[in-house]
Amino acid sequence: MPQVTADLQGASRDASAARTPGSRPLSPHVQVWRWHPTMVASILSRITGVGLYLGAFIAAGWAWALASGREPYERYMELLGSPLGVLVLLGLTLAYFYHFAGGIRHLVFDAGRGLNPKLADMTALAAIVFAVAATAMVFGVAFVTGALDGLI
Repeated sequence: MPQVTADLQGASRDASAARTPGSRPLSPHVQVWRWHPTMVASILSRITGVGLYLGAFIAAGWAWALASGREPYERYMELLGSPLGVLVLLGLTLAYFYHFAGGIRHLVFDAGRGLNPKLADMTALAAIVFAVAATAMVFGVAFVTGALDGLI
């Protein structure tokens, strides 16, 4: 006896007549879509969110080292002051500023403003430019004040 299933309209039909996975239409994916600013902004939002989550572990490690005494704190600060540590801090700073700008962008969207495609693209680019400029300013100030001496 053949198995009977219901289709989307509720009518019964033979399961052997059902579509096989190979005959179903595929969902579009990154290789099919033309890249545009809002797509990049969405992807960056997810990446920076994960980065900031991992950055919380770095901050927790810093707090633990601070509470553990002078020697663990100095070792942790040496690690953060290494070229790799500075690169990670640069990435975290960039992630923070992008996520901040993206959050403001989405607050505006939640108010029902800026949702037309052209303005959404412009605000996506503005968030990216802001993040890069703010990160450059923070590290520029760190360089000028000597906070990066011995590293660069």
